Amino acid sequence: MAEKKAPIKKKEEAKGKAQALKKVQIKKSVQIKREAPKKKAPMKKRTELKEKGQIKFIGQVTKIRQTEPATVIEWPRAITHIHTYGMLSPFFKGLREGRLMATRCSNEKCSEKRLWIPPRAHCPDCHAEMVWQALSNPVIGKIHTFTEVVYAGTGIELSTPYWQVDVELPGLATIPKSYLLYGKPYIGMKVKAEFRTKKPTNTVLDYYWVPYEK
Repeated sequence: MAEKKAPIKKKEEAKGKAQALKKVQIKKSVQIKREAPKKKAPMKKRTELKEKGQIKFIGQVTKIRQTEPATVIEWPRAITHIHTYGMLSPFFKGLREGRLMATRCSNEKCSEKRLWIPPRAHCPDCHAEMVWQALSNPVIGKIHTFTEVVYAGTGIELSTPYWQVDVELPGLATIPKSYLLYGKPYIGMKVKAEFRTKKPTNTVLDYYWVPYEK
């Protein structure tokens, strides 16, 4: 009879283990359900709000160039440079009005009687104060030399490539430098001065040269 009861005992033990396992699963399920209402979203929202109210760096990161013997950085900063044209102001006023203004020495005893462009406030030879004289329009000259600017340096305000030209003008002691608005230059090429009177830059870029054909 004892041998017959053994299978029943094993069945009861198996049944008991199954019930215990079921209870554990139910308990875990209850724990998960109880923990479900705990949401961390509000904390995340508070963090986002906090981050929105924080001061942020919006500039450019400085680049370290060297650390020895001392740290050297590249500091990318833009500044407004206040500059006066001083006694040369009539030259830039003339460009806005479509006139090329030159200076000449006021000293009658000075050996240099020719005109100067770019203008000088004082004579390079005798240091006397210069006087102003407008060149007659149209201003016609010829190219003395030229170069093509393909890779311009920092601060150049012309689109590249462009032709930089040195132009000979009759009666000048100098060979002023400017740029050719269009066309391809050659030495001896005749050119005519033109002016940016509409929306001027108020710089020397307000006059340039164009090919001249009669």
